[in-house]
Amino acid sequence: MITLRNLRKLIRHLSHDPAEALWFIRCYRTWQRSAPDEWKADVNELRPILGDRKSSAGSARGHYFLQDIWAAQHVYKYQSTCHVDIASRLDGFVGHVVSFCPVEYVDIRPLDAQVPGLSWVSGTICELPYPDQSVSSLSCLHVIEHIGLGRYGDPIDPKSWKLALSELARVLAPGGQLLIGTPCGKSRTVFHAHRVFSPAQIIDALPELKLVEFSIIKDDSAVKWDPFSKIEDAQNLNYGCGLFRFTRNQLNSCIARL
Repeated sequence: MITLRNLRKLIRHLSHDPAEALWFIRCYRTWQRSAPDEWKADVNELRPILGDRKSSAGSARGHYFLQDIWAAQHVYKYQSTCHVDIASRLDGFVGHVVSFCPVEYVDIRPLDAQVPGLSWVSGTICELPYPDQSVSSLSCLHVIEHIGLGRYGDPIDPKSWKLALSELARVLAPGGQLLIGTPCGKSRTVFHAHRVFSPAQIIDALPELKLVEFSIIKDDSAVKWDPFSKIEDAQNLNYGCGLFRFTRNQLNSCIARL
C-alpha cells in the first residue's frame, strides 16, 4: 500500500502535466499486466519521468562541448606519447584525451583522481613546472580568461593573462602543438567571471609562436565550430569561443638558441 508521503510526491510529479500523467498511468497499467512477478513495480517505487519521450536525443551544443571535441581530435591527430593540460575541464576534454593518451593535469588545486593515465601536477599557469621548450602537446581551454580576476583565489592582476600566455609559449617544444580555447568577441572584462578577448590580443601575445588554425564557435548554443575562420569574423561577436592552434617552428627555435 502506498504511503502518504509517496502519494504526495506522486501527485506533485503528475500534476504539472495532466496529459503526460494519463500517459504515465496507462504505461504503468500495461507494465503491471505484462511483467512477470519479479519485475512488477511496487506502488511505493513509482517515479514518473515525464517529457523524455518528446525531448531530443541529448545536448550536443555549446562552447565546452564543441571546444573539448575540437581539441581532443587535434591531440589524437598529433599522436603524442603524453599530453599536458593546464586546468581545463576534467569531465569533458581531459576525459576524452585520457582514453587514448596519458595526461598530466596541471592545477594549483589538488586533484584526487585514480583514473589510469591521468596524473596531477601541482602548479600555476603563471609559473609552469616545466623546463623551457620541453612540452610537445599542450592545451589550456577556457582558462586564460579567468587569470588575475581573483575568482579562483589568485591575486588580482590585470596583466597576468599575458604572463600566462608567455608561460605556455615558454614550455612549448619545437614542432609542438598548443591548443587554446577562450571567449572571443568585443574585448572586455565581465568582473569577476571572465574576460572576452579579441583574437588579435591572443595572437599578439604569442609572437614567438605560429598560428596554424583559428576557428570559432559563434555563440553558446552553437552546434558546430567554423573551421579556419578569419580573425575579423569574431570582432562583432558578443560571447563566442575562439579556438587557437599554435606551433613553435623548428627553425625559429634553433635560431633562438644561437
